[in-house]
Amino acid sequence: MKTFEYTITDEVGIHARPAGVLVKEAKNYASKITIAKGEKKAEATKLMAIMSLGVKKGDTITVTVEGDDEDACAPAIENFFKENL
Repeated sequence: MKTFEYTITDEVGIHARPAGVLVKEAKNYASKITIAKGEKKAEATKLMAIMSLGVKKGDTITVTVEGDDEDACAPAIENFFKENL
C-alpha cells in the first residue's frame, strides 16, 4: 500500500472536468485508488463519489493506492494531481 498527501491548487478544486479525467486515468491501473478528505472517502474510479467529497482549493487530500501495480500507479497518480489539480 502506498499513500501520499496532496494540497489542491486548482482555483475551483476538484470539479466535474478534472474529476472525469481523474476517473479515466485511475481506470488505467489494476490498483484500487482511494481519495480521502477528512472522514469522507471515495474510489477514484467513481465520478459522483469524487464530486461528493467537495474538495476545494487549499484542501489537503490523502490518496491511497493498493494493488498489484501500486509501485507504478502511485507516482503516476501523484504526478497527475500535480499537473491537473
